[in-house]
Amino acid sequence: MSCSLEGRSIRLELISGEDLEVPSERIPAGIYVSINVDSRRRWKSPTRVLSSDESVTWGDTVTLSSGASPELSVEIWASFELDRMLGNGEVIGKLETSWDELLDHGDEPFDISFPPICGVHPSLTLKAAVVHACDNQVDALLDSIIECEIARNTDAGHARFALYVTSETVSHLSDAVECFQLVLDQCPVGHPDHAAVLTNLAWARLHGYIRKDLHDIDSTTSLFREALALRPQGHPDHPSSLYHLTEALTWRHIKEPAAVYIHESAQLYCELLPLCPEGTYLRSIAAGANGVDYVINECNNLPTDASDEGIHLRRIVLDICPLGHQHRPRALHELAQAVEARFDRHGTIDDLDECIQHRREAVSLCSEGHSGRDTYLNNLALSLCSRFNHQRKSYDLNEAISLHEEALRLRPVGHKYRDTSLDNLGGALRDRFNQRGDVDDIDRAISLRREALTLRPPGNPSHDRTLNNLASALKTRYDRLDASEDLDEAIDLHHESLRLKRQDHPTRYKNLNNLSSTLCSRFTQTQKNEDVEEAIRLCQESLEALPSLHPSRYFSYMRLQEAYLSRYRVQRKSADLSLAVENFRLASQHPTQGFPRRIKQAIKWARQAEVHQHESALEAYQVCLELFDNHVMTRSSIISRRKAATAFHGAQSLPVDAASCATRNNDLQRAVELAEQGRGQQWSLASRIRTPLDDIKSASIPLADKLSEISKHLSNAQGTAGSADRAAADRAAVRYRKLTEQWEAAVAEIRNLKGFSRFLLPPSYEDLQAAARYGPVIVLIASQYSCGAIIVPTSGGPHHVPLSSITLTDLNNLKDRFARAIRHTSIMGPKELRNDIIVLLRIVWDEIMLPIVNVLEHVLKLKHRSRIWLCPTAAFTSIPLHAAHPFQRKADGSGNEPCLEDLYICSYTPTLSALIRSRQMMKKHVPPSFVAIGQGQPAAGKSKALLAVDSEVELVRKLVPATANSTIISGDAATRAGALEALEQNTWVHLACHGKQDPTQPYNSHFVMRDQPLTLLDIMEKDIPHAEFAFLSACHTAVGDEKTPDEVIHLAAGLQFSGFKSVIGTLWEVDDAVAKHVVEAFYKNMFEDLKDGEVMSCTKAAWALNRATRSVKTTVPLEQRMVFIHIGV
Repeated sequence: MSCSLEGRSIRLELISGEDLEVPSERIPAGIYVSINVDSRRRWKSPTRVLSSDESVTWGDTVTLSSGASPELSVEIWASFELDRMLGNGEVIGKLETSWDELLDHGDEPFDISFPPICGVHPSLTLKAAVVHACDNQVDALLDSIIECEIARNTDAGHARFALYVTSETVSHLSDAVECFQLVLDQCPVGHPDHAAVLTNLAWARLHGYIRKDLHDIDSTTSLFREALALRPQGHPDHPSSLYHLTEALTWRHIKEPAAVYIHESAQLYCELLPLCPEGTYLRSIAAGANGVDYVINECNNLPTDASDEGIHLRRIVLDICPLGHQHRPRALHELAQAVEARFDRHGTIDDLDECIQHRREAVSLCSEGHSGRDTYLNNLALSLCSRFNHQRKSYDLNEAISLHEEALRLRPVGHKYRDTSLDNLGGALRDRFNQRGDVDDIDRAISLRREALTLRPPGNPSHDRTLNNLASALKTRYDRLDASEDLDEAIDLHHESLRLKRQDHPTRYKNLNNLSSTLCSRFTQTQKNEDVEEAIRLCQESLEALPSLHPSRYFSYMRLQEAYLSRYRVQRKSADLSLAVENFRLASQHPTQGFPRRIKQAIKWARQAEVHQHESALEAYQVCLELFDNHVMTRSSIISRRKAATAFHGAQSLPVDAASCATRNNDLQRAVELAEQGRGQQWSLASRIRTPLDDIKSASIPLADKLSEISKHLSNAQGTAGSADRAAADRAAVRYRKLTEQWEAAVAEIRNLKGFSRFLLPPSYEDLQAAARYGPVIVLIASQYSCGAIIVPTSGGPHHVPLSSITLTDLNNLKDRFARAIRHTSIMGPKELRNDIIVLLRIVWDEIMLPIVNVLEHVLKLKHRSRIWLCPTAAFTSIPLHAAHPFQRKADGSGNEPCLEDLYICSYTPTLSALIRSRQMMKKHVPPSFVAIGQGQPAAGKSKALLAVDSEVELVRKLVPATANSTIISGDAATRAGALEALEQNTWVHLACHGKQDPTQPYNSHFVMRDQPLTLLDIMEKDIPHAEFAFLSACHTAVGDEKTPDEVIHLAAGLQFSGFKSVIGTLWEVDDAVAKHVVEAFYKNMFEDLKDGEVMSCTKAAWALNRATRSVKTTVPLEQRMVFIHIGV
């Protein structure tokens, strides 16, 4: 055979290799095969990456000349460099064979097996064939086997190290280290192989350290660091250098546990794993139990660290636990713990939101039957309770209770964590009792915590905490139900809990504050001085234990003010009142506590300052209004803002009480500012993101464009209802808050511009006086402390008109009597005298409007038939002030005494800012277009038919000037979408249909269309700056709701907000059969003097309505004339 091969060529195909285990157990950068054709020449295959199953696929073909010798050597080598190889590497297997043996398999693939390593035979799959001369094959270029001294020394080091690993003979390690050190001396800094030599030497020394044959780990780690620095990102050997350093740090941590080593390992793995393709041997080792899994477990076992560095580590660990990783739920939990701990220290809501996001994901990864589901449910519920206490969003508490209930079901009697679920569910039920007042909740909370206490007897690590929690629940029940036995037991339990709590325990301040509160309650009951003295001392001790910005200092301030105020009520020492006020101030302004708790303290401060006539009352009101503004702004939906505004007991009267306080302090300008700041909050918040930016553009176009863009995103982010998907709702809330922060930053930048220092700040009196440019504005204040009016004139200071003969109770009674009288008219004939209403209108004239008219006439010298604007608050909003009438003859018998509408042209405005904003928007004028929308036949079941609607809209169309380009939308065309489109496309609108005011949710108030209702929310979402006038010939279009009368949330105000500068609305039900007489008279007066080419002006609407209602006295009943009011310019 050899004779026949002489001078011939052989094509050899290297297909693959199996069981390619490296004797030294070192991870190779790659595997190659060497075919040595004689003692001086060889063919070397490409280096391929080893797969996770210790196999390699080559698929390389080479043509070799058989040469003079029939023998050849086949060798498998592990290379430790992918870039520039240093030496040959480490041999995996050598096999002497012949060409004849290779060619014996014909043209089929065959395996050759090598001597075993650890009992396993490496093998190669080859294919060999003779190539004839006519095949025109070119022989492969062969490498020389003769190598330099550096390569020989390196190979000797690898061989000695492999012997050390397999034999555990230390002398072989010494020889290997000596060889690698010799090579290092031959490859100094700057040599292209310097990094490879450093790595070889460090790896040998690391294994000596692992086997306790060497002890110097510091210099070994330094060698790996130096090698990594020489192989930056992008270098072919960068991944292996990362791995080597992680191994050194991991083993150091195993032998010398210290967080710093495992921290760095985690960071390196975060960089390494994305560089290791799936299926590679390096990936299988790095991602295995002794690689990243060990690091993850060690990191997860570290104590919670709320520092930025600690949280950064938790984020890294989560990054190396992708979706599907077995440790991801635990990594999510540990990150959640860290950010929640930071929230507990600093009160930053972003941290708590992030915590909840991670806890939701952990729960989602642990489906029914997962062993850890109960724990993750419990943790999510606790975090939701924490957010509820910070933000007071009831859906958080409801979800928390549901999760706690599920966790408790998963922890039946005998479960080792049942006590935890009992205690935590009890806490959530106590929170719900404080919110709703359902006694069943607090009774069950106490029952659950009693059961938890039985499972945590004396000696249990949680015994003291459970005593404290049970005592807090008993104190809560005592506060509401005044059961003295609850208070006595609570004090005993708190004392015992505090006795058991170590002096240096991080949460001892909670025990101190809770015991202080119960002692205060007993002092109020028994007036024993030692109780209040101890209460004060306990709170002072808790303050000493807390950093200045810790969120829980709020509770210490709160308990201190309770103690000082309790003692003041008994001993009447002014110093105690001053100390109570100071702690009110500190609690309500503590920056790291949530707005709801601070608002509660500020409200209590204002109330107590009023009761005790303390000079800080006005300051307290100011703090209340600012906190309210900030709190409501955090709500992303219009409805949730109103819910937030109505969530605090006694808060609805704050604006008028603040104005009353300023008035009693003879600061009328401040009274006007406070009334404005606190009223119409929903409108002012919504209008901020629609602020015209023309003036800002003159100073900075980029800033104006920036604010405009953010405002658009904010507007789009304002949902109208919460999503059923709580995780999605959380993400939307976070996005909204981030946008709000960007918006506030942009506004702050604008305030730095010259002339814009007060941009979007609460307006000053000078700003607000612009509302009175065309006539005085009368702000009517209805407070529990005083009732009166403040007249804002066109120029000069405001004038106070005390209404000393009427109280808030009187006004509420008057409001109710009007409602009954109006309802009674529905069963009266059109010609019957409305005696009940007449009596009430006389009261309005005598007690309210006459004193105001006297000031207008005699102090301000206001000419008759001038315009005035009424801005009522609280109970005043439900009284028809414009219709005030003496209903009596003049003393000289020369005729009737004039009523208010005889003397002045009356309009209403929800707030002074609304009137100012409407006037500012009138700068741009567009050609008028008029649409009359009529829907008298709503879909079946929607409402009864209005038979006069069609004739009303036809009448209006005829009265509108031809220049106005008028159209009618009625019948099937008068749908929700059709009406919305008409509102957007026309400057003048007349709407005749059913109007429905929703007393419980005013944003659902609506006009009844053919298909679906056109709601107030629909209208508010439209921005129609070119709109001018709207006549709402529908019922209840200018009536606010009972809960927030000062918000003036009704359909007419909604149209004004969306852009209509002048609106006719209605206070109660409209009779469409007689309303058309007022409508006809109004439009005749509106357009009668309009000359050819003259522009229609919505500013005539108040005058036209005044003329119309006076002209139809004989044909329209009194209540149907009074029902129409004018709002706006």
